[in-house]
Amino acid sequence: MRSLLLALGLLPFLTQATNIVLSNDDGWAEINIRVFYSMLTQAGNSVVLSAPADNRSGTGSSDAPATRLTKPCEFNSCPTGSPPQGFNASSPRLNYVNSFPVTSMRYGIQTLSPKFFGGPPELAVAGPNVGGLTTLISGTVGAATSAAQSGIPAIAFSGTSGSQTAWTAPTPPYASIYADLGTNVTQQLIASGKPFLPPNTWLNVNFPALGISTCSSAKDFRFVLSRINYAGVGAAPDVRRCGGTRLPTERAVVATKPGCWASISVGKADTKGDAAAEVQAVVAGKLAGLLS
Repeated sequence: MRSLLLALGLLPFLTQATNIVLSNDDGWAEINIRVFYSMLTQAGNSVVLSAPADNRSGTGSSDAPATRLTKPCEFNSCPTGSPPQGFNASSPRLNYVNSFPVTSMRYGIQTLSPKFFGGPPELAVAGPNVGGLTTLISGTVGAATSAAQSGIPAIAFSGTSGSQTAWTAPTPPYASIYADLGTNVTQQLIASGKPFLPPNTWLNVNFPALGISTCSSAKDFRFVLSRINYAGVGAAPDVRRCGGTRLPTERAVVATKPGCWASISVGKADTKGDAAAEVQAVVAGKLAGLLS
């Protein structure tokens, strides 16, 4: 499939190499993260994958020291008895950590980044999460927010379509499309210049389900600035967009029909809640070329 980067004429991004740590909560051998790793790398970035040895979905911000494997890694990607951390012998940038997503992200930032980048990463990316919107208990969100709290700009991605699939299986269309869209968002943020995000800030990006005749290509999708949570009575206003000061929730955006609408929410890393209007405004400016 022809990359959305090329379709949108974003070739200048390809020369802007950025050091990125990539993690998830579905495991290091799940196909979504492997396809995303490949696309981010093809876009010219220097990427290191550091993700759980097994599916750790729904573990939020849990954190614990990595331990030796008492059973094989997911999809038999490493044997019983393997060390707490390990890597693909033929591709040492692909790393597992036998613990939670937060632990895996920290290992990528503190241990792998100095090894491969000579210092901390410039950006942390998590996902795409398999199936459904990311939530506060999502390990993908936990990994992204932990990175942001440590001072690394971070993005969490989630796609509605899909199920746990081994990296060795034929690549399903959703994995390629979500990786293409995620790479587009990442490259747009990189192109906006440093600092990529304000302190203590992360982005939560959610993609809708793919259909047979609709939302079947990356070029079909549009992005909307959104909120993570519903704004109750008395909530502070959001950044002004489309003549109003209340952004739609990400669930409302992704559920909108007709069309293929993806949501981008701006969050506070320490609370996993919505960022203030002035921070939303900064992000809206950085992603102006992407947002509808």
